[in-house]
Amino acid sequence: MEIAADASSQQYAVFGHPIAHSWSPFIHGLFARQTGRLMTYRKVDIPPEAFATRAAEFFREGGVGANITAPHKSAALHLANELTPRAERAGAVNTLAKQRTGILGDNTDGAGLVRDLQENLGLSLAGRRVLILGAGGATRGILAPLLALDLNSITIANRTAERAQHLAGSFGDLGSVRGCGLGDIDVVPFDLIINATSAGIDNDVPAVPRRAFGSQSFCYDLGYSKSTTPFTRMAQRLGCRRVSQGWGMLVEQAAESFYIWQGVRPDTASVIAVLTAE
Repeated sequence: MEIAADASSQQYAVFGHPIAHSWSPFIHGLFARQTGRLMTYRKVDIPPEAFATRAAEFFREGGVGANITAPHKSAALHLANELTPRAERAGAVNTLAKQRTGILGDNTDGAGLVRDLQENLGLSLAGRRVLILGAGGATRGILAPLLALDLNSITIANRTAERAQHLAGSFGDLGSVRGCGLGDIDVVPFDLIINATSAGIDNDVPAVPRRAFGSQSFCYDLGYSKSTTPFTRMAQRLGCRRVSQGWGMLVEQAAESFYIWQGVRPDTASVIAVLTAE
């Protein structure tokens, strides 16, 4: 469902490639109804080579705000005239907002994840050992907000160890974070395991040592599906009692974007309920 176009409404969009699977128009449509805002929000499929030109054109033609999803989050950095500290630190942008002085770039992914973990799922994160699988843009967006929570440590594990080590070094000033290859993960169960890889798209799971999972491990997949994801199925088979997909994060990061654009924070619990029912 996309928000119906109206000549008098503000124009918003989500840019990605592919983009047909996106639930952003549905979510922002619910936010708009809830808050009484008049807005048009549509999905725009843009291949990487055309992103800069077409995104800039969208704002020149009256666009007010846009969400950015894979594979454009890094490229969106260069479209913004100004970056928020969290976007600059992440090196990735998922929200663009037109301002009088130009275009603001922000990254709401980490805030959305933390809000879902703490407020919706009731997870206490202080002192926890966290494992993040994958060292791509998704991980860059969530590291700083997680490291601000007084964790015990974060381990970033990636198929290419050097990439994980480089990313860990970029955030080492914020807390205890190390990078390693998937085969070099500690075999003591972690408190929180976050799948930030794209393996689920191919119906696969990262090659993680099974002893990193324990009955008390909370396993969170940044991906989401109408059924269970390959990662959450694996976690359940390994005896993990609590698993969650990224539906809550999807709604919470969208609410943060909506707040940037509209100056009002929508209620997310009701939207998560509708979305998961759908």
